[in-house]
Amino acid sequence: MNFARDVVDVAPADRLALVELARDETRREWYFGEIAERSARLAGTFAAHGVRRGDVVMTLIGNRPDWVCAMVACFRIGAVVLPCTEQLRAKDLRLRLDAARPVLVLADERNAGELEAAKPSCTVLTIPDEALYAAAPVPAVELGPLDPCLITFTSGTAGEAKGVLHAQRYLTGQHVQAEHWLDARPGDLVWCTAASGWSKSARNVFIAPWIRGAAALLHDARFDPEQRLQLLERERVNVLCMAPTEYRVIAKRAEPRPVPGLRGLVAAGEALNPEVLRTFHDATGLWIRDGYGQTETGQMTGAPLDEQIRPGSMGRPLPGVKLWIDDGELVADPSTVPTFFLRYLDDEPPAADVWRTGDRVRQDDGFLYFEGRADDVIISAGYRIGPFEVESALVAHPAVAEAAVVAAPDDERGAIVRAVIVLRDGAAPSDALASELQEHVKATTAPYKYPRRIDFAADLPKTSSGKIRRALLREQG
Repeated sequence: MNFARDVVDVAPADRLALVELARDETRREWYFGEIAERSARLAGTFAAHGVRRGDVVMTLIGNRPDWVCAMVACFRIGAVVLPCTEQLRAKDLRLRLDAARPVLVLADERNAGELEAAKPSCTVLTIPDEALYAAAPVPAVELGPLDPCLITFTSGTAGEAKGVLHAQRYLTGQHVQAEHWLDARPGDLVWCTAASGWSKSARNVFIAPWIRGAAALLHDARFDPEQRLQLLERERVNVLCMAPTEYRVIAKRAEPRPVPGLRGLVAAGEALNPEVLRTFHDATGLWIRDGYGQTETGQMTGAPLDEQIRPGSMGRPLPGVKLWIDDGELVADPSTVPTFFLRYLDDEPPAADVWRTGDRVRQDDGFLYFEGRADDVIISAGYRIGPFEVESALVAHPAVAEAAVVAAPDDERGAIVRAVIVLRDGAAPSDALASELQEHVKATTAPYKYPRRIDFAADLPKTSSGKIRRALLREQG
């Protein structure tokens, strides 16, 4: 198998592959013939810089065709690609450089400063640069289902983020969710709005649509609710995949309306509010079909195409996927999950008989309902945020003695990051200090992780063994 050969190269050269909407508002259509040639030439450039089969290539690029070509180039030569979101800061990038040990980084020039601060010791190439596509094209290599192909990072629920290594089967395994949940069809235009570097972007921005004969929309810009609706209409998008938060914000700040040609709305990443479902259905005639997956597993559930939507449900297990509930926790049989990961970086493969998701789920008439994390992860606007990393950033500030981070409910984001701060002697609570701490976290780690609410306290509730009682803080908040 080889995704580059079996999906990209065999597609008709004149079939639409990508619709690019750039930050400068220019628009361009890309066809499979162009993508095949450019990715093959970029693969030649990678090879000329010493990238070999099994080597890691890291990308730091937005939702641009260069990112897509880099992914396909790695698939072509059997390199392992590590896509990173542009929101990462130097500390985040350093962690990934140390864990994955890439031999080459391809970065957008707008991210050069942050990358330089991370001090990569490998080759760094930057875009835009047409010289990267001047090498002779290289052929696709033959790969097996267990050959590595992709690294994505978890959100660090119990410490630092962990690198998840996926195999080639991850790519071919997208057939299941692409057909039974995303519902991409030949000739469709599919828009998955996830930024490059996230697990959902790795599978649904272009991989799943292309597998099903559809084209993909790339929009390299910040989210604006009214603009989102305008682009859906202008580009005649057929299938839209967004984070629940984006649906919530559009429902609250814009006016959802019927969109010609739009026939599918899907969401994943966090529970979707029933009132948002009803708002979109009343406005468009379409139900948002929810689904569930993890960085390690890929998509495992989805609202069925041929059954009535159950508001608040993340659907049923996808065909062939075996899931059950054990003492309130969702559990999977890894052998039935076609996109299950190989292992964490520098770790042994996971147990082959059972995968415990860490998510508390209930079941009703075969439909699954997400109830919360078994650990303390915060799911905000679709981002999964581990409290440890935010707490670490806060206590690095000279005014902070202790910090505890928990989720607080929010109408638009589902939840926001709330920090409870104990100050050092000599420091006094103030709005100015709260703003300073927020900016400090933004500068230390990815900006989406910063605490949108900061409370000051004399001390933190703790167990007899000294562990912070986050559950009590959530109750008090």
